[in-house]
Amino acid sequence: MSQRYDIAIVGAGIGGLALAAALGQRGRKVRVFDRFDSPAPVGSGLVIQPVGQRVLHELGIGTQTEALGRKLYRMLGTEAEHARKILDVTYDTPGEPRFGLAIHRAALFDCLLAAAVHAGVELIPGQEVIGAQGGYVITAQGRQGRFDLIVDASGAGSVLSPLRARELGYGALWATVDWPEQTPLPQDELRQRYLKARHMVGVLPIGTLSSQNPIQKAAIFWSLPARGYQSWRAKGLEAWQNEATSLWPEFGDFSSQISDMDQMTMARYAHGTLRRPYGQDLIMIGDAAHRASPQLGQGANMALLDAWSLAQALDQEGGDMARAAQSYARARRWHVRVYQAMSWAFTPMYQSDSRLLPILRDHALAPMAMRPMMRRMLTRLVCGDLLPPG
Repeated sequence: MSQRYDIAIVGAGIGGLALAAALGQRGRKVRVFDRFDSPAPVGSGLVIQPVGQRVLHELGIGTQTEALGRKLYRMLGTEAEHARKILDVTYDTPGEPRFGLAIHRAALFDCLLAAAVHAGVELIPGQEVIGAQGGYVITAQGRQGRFDLIVDASGAGSVLSPLRARELGYGALWATVDWPEQTPLPQDELRQRYLKARHMVGVLPIGTLSSQNPIQKAAIFWSLPARGYQSWRAKGLEAWQNEATSLWPEFGDFSSQISDMDQMTMARYAHGTLRRPYGQDLIMIGDAAHRASPQLGQGANMALLDAWSLAQALDQEGGDMARAAQSYARARRWHVRVYQAMSWAFTPMYQSDSRLLPILRDHALAPMAMRPMMRRMLTRLVCGDLLPPG
C-alpha cells in the first residue's frame, strides 16, 4: 500500500483538480482549498491537445470528456481582405488517433471534480488563501494544517507565487453560444479570421455542457487591446456585430446570439515563467508557475502535464518532498520553456499593433508553413509533443 501524505492544494481549477484526483487515486490524503463557496470554472471553451488527453485517460475520465467535447482535426485561419490562407494546421485525418479535444471549461471541470471526489479528496470551499508558511495554509479564516506539502494551483491571481508576469498588449473577448443549424462551418475545425494583427475573430466548436444538455455549443472570441474593453463597450453591441461580420460574414450566425455586452467576457494575458517553480514546502503548477498567451492552445495542457508530472515525482521520490519538487521541475523545465518561447514569438504576429509582422506572416511564414516538413512540425507543436512533455 502506498504511503499516505497530507497534501494541501490551493485552487480548484484544472491543474488543481487533476493533481488532487491523481494523488487521491494513489492513496494520498489531499485537501483542496478554494475561495469560492461553490467552486466553478471561469471562462468558455478550450482545446485539450493529445498530450493533455493522455492525462485525462490516466485519470479515468478520457472517454467521458470525449463524449462531451468535439474532436478537432484542423485549425484554419484566413486573412480577411483577400481570404488568403494564413494558418492551416492539421492533426491526423478524421477517425485517426490524434485530434484536439475542444470542450467547455464547465464540462471539463465537472469531470475533474467528480474524479477528485471519487478518489476521496476533501474539498474545502469559501477559503480565501492569503499565505503559506511552515507547512500551514493561511486563510482569512485562520491557519489550516500542518501539511507535508502545499501546492499552489490558484492560477494567474495567485498570492503565493513569486511570479511577476508581463501583461501582453492584447487579450480577447469570449462568449459561449449555441451552434447554429444553418452555418456552413464544420464542427471538427477551429476557424479564425484575421485583419492584419489588429483583429482576430474565431469560432471553436466545444460540444455540450453536460450529458443532460445535448445542445451543441460554440466558443466565439474577438481579440482586443488589453486596455480596450471600455472603448469596445462605448461603441455599442451593434457596432461590434457589424464590424465582426464585415470581416467574416459567417460569424454573423454566432454573434447575432449576443444580446447583451455582458455576455462577452474579457480575458487578459501575461507572459512569464518561474525559473524554479518551488520553494520551502511549496510547489507551483499551472499559471502560478508559468503564463503565456493562448495562441498555441497549450494553457490547459500545461496545467494537466504539471499535475501529472508532480504526481509521478511524488511517487518516484517517496517521502522526500524536496527531491520530488526538484524532480518535477526538471521533468517540466524544457517543455515549458520551449513552448513559452514559441508563444512569445508567435503571438505578436496575430495580436499586436505591428504593421510589419502581419506582412512577414502572410508572405513569408505562411507559405513556408505549407511545406510538408513544416506542416509535420506544426502538427507536433500543436499536439504538444514537439519535445517530451515530462
